[in-house]
Amino acid sequence: MKMSSSLVAYSFRYFPPLKQQRSLAYFSVHRRLRRRRPPLRPPCTALVTASSSSCSPAFTGNSLFRRMERFWAGSSIDKNKGMVAHLKGYGVIQSDKVAEIMETVDRALFVPDGSPAYEDSPMQIGFNATISAPHMHATCLQLLEKNLQPGMHVLDVGSGTGYLTACFALMVGPQGHAIGVEHIPELVAMSVKNVEKSAAAPLLKDGSLALHVGDGREGWPEFAPYDAIHVGAAAPEIPKPLIDQLKPGGRLVIPVGNIFQELKVVDKNEDGSVIVRTETSVRYVPLTSREAQLRGY
Repeated sequence: MKMSSSLVAYSFRYFPPLKQQRSLAYFSVHRRLRRRRPPLRPPCTALVTASSSSCSPAFTGNSLFRRMERFWAGSSIDKNKGMVAHLKGYGVIQSDKVAEIMETVDRALFVPDGSPAYEDSPMQIGFNATISAPHMHATCLQLLEKNLQPGMHVLDVGSGTGYLTACFALMVGPQGHAIGVEHIPELVAMSVKNVEKSAAAPLLKDGSLALHVGDGREGWPEFAPYDAIHVGAAAPEIPKPLIDQLKPGGRLVIPVGNIFQELKVVDKNEDGSVIVRTETSVRYVPLTSREAQLRGY
């Protein structure tokens, strides 16, 4: 749905603070000695005008607190490793393992042809669905890393083009299981073709990675319980089947809310109780029925 120009608030609270320069002379000499990346602003809240061409979908799948492409989307980011390097440079990726996986799975294989694959922005993939921005993929991989060890089971609800499912599969390896569930059959067919071209292709072939058509709100009981569950669309509330299919010691990451959404982290204790905390504010498409999605929610 297109919207008129509006103000979108976001914060830089996750960016590292600037180091105070010792003097103007030092800064000038240092600037000439080496090429500097664009300076980061100190933690603050800013208002940015969103044009009609970058309306609501442009912020879908993004943390409102981690918008970075305004600093580097216009630079020469034309390789997957360059994208990862920028995410590391801005402190979004803090784990060597997450960096390795995102370097291995080429994002360009999972976005529509002709799209600027390496910009830190979500993109429409058809059927009123989007692929999230790279910084949100990195954030979710970081949050789930300890629950994506070799041999573990992971469920990806709303798997879309298959990008994160492929990342998950490489992390849990051939002894684990990575299951993607998507209720649009055409997207599932697309995701299978995408994975077949990627570094995760052998895992799809041996069955440790699988992509299914289904209502992700009901989970996928066949391989439950799961050590990790990721949801790529915003639910009005956390679906009970997903909590039920979460293994004790497991973690669920899910955006929750309608107009105002928050990325929730759900940890299940050994006694079956859960602890829920908020990671950040986000904006995702809604987790809904296939019919509602196809008619535009």
